[in-house]
Order: sequence, then structure tokens, then C-alpha cells
Amino acid sequence: MPFSERAILEAILFASGDPIPFSRLADASGIAEKQLPTVLNDLNQHYADNGHALQVLLLEQTAQLCTREPYAPYIQAALEQKRTLPLTPAALEVLTIAAYHQPVTKRFISHVRGIDSGSLVNTLVERELLEEAERMDLPGRPIAYRTTNTFLRCFGLSSLKDLPPLPEIPVPETIDPSDHPA
Repeated sequence: MPFSERAILEAILFASGDPIPFSRLADASGIAEKQLPTVLNDLNQHYADNGHALQVLLLEQTAQLCTREPYAPYIQAALEQKRTLPLTPAALEVLTIAAYHQPVTKRFISHVRGIDSGSLVNTLVERELLEEAERMDLPGRPIAYRTTNTFLRCFGLSSLKDLPPLPEIPVPETIDPSDHPA
């Protein structure tokens, strides 16, 4: 009895628990990579139409099976998970800088914020919202950081293209000192 493409993808995603790149899903399932979004969206529609608690998250070129948000309190109660602390305004600033300018160094973030932000970057790496992207070709070879798929999931984004545009800030005109008395 052959299995449906939906069932094959569902089994792989369920067993993994983590996001799986489309290329790996295609290799494992035998489904063409360009067909995966269609089959995964079909699986999501099946879940929605039948009142399932599951959904497939599509994050850039990866997919992950997870529960729908309304079920989170029940899952937390069953697993007795500790609630994660909310992000501080300072942590949100660091994430914003990283998201819009990535890859970025700790020094760049600190320069933009006007305050040392190294410990905040370390905390965000521990929380898997930032990750090491590369070593810069600069003296000391500093680490450059980028946002992660966890960041995208936490903020309900499919990709960085979904970030809202930055507001335009008017640049003040230059002041001619001869126009003003001393």
C-alpha cells in the first residue's frame, strides 16, 4: 500500500521535531523540492479543515511540524515547562539591530545603541535567537551574528523579508554658523 506524499512529510516532520531544510525533505521523501510548498500547504489545509491542533510552519526554505498557539497552555501544563522570561526592551533593540543589519558584530550593536551590548548578545545566543554567522575579515576576526529560525518563529515571520520597513527619519538640514549670532 503506497503512502500519500502528505503522510510521508507528516511522518518525517513529526519524527524530527526541528525545522528540516527543503533539500533534506526532498531527498528523504522522494518529492521534488519545488513541489514541497504545495504539499505542505495542502497538509496545513487538511489540519485546519479537520480541526487538528497541528500546523506546519514554513520558515524560509525549511518546514517544521508544531502545535497551534491556542494549545500552548495545555502543553505547558502537561510538560510543566517553566515560562520563558519576556525579552527586555534592550534585548529587543539588539534583535532589531541584528535583524535589519545582519550579519553584525557585538561592537556594531554596541556602537548603534551607545552602550556595551556584549552580554545581551550572549544571552540572545543562549536563547537561540541569534547565532554566529561568520568571522569577519577584520583585525581580531570578530564574530558576526545573525538571527535564527527560532527568532522567525517567535516573531511570527516566514522570512526576514516579512520584517516591517524601517521608518524614514528626516535628516536635519546643516546649520550655517554665519546665520546665527555668537
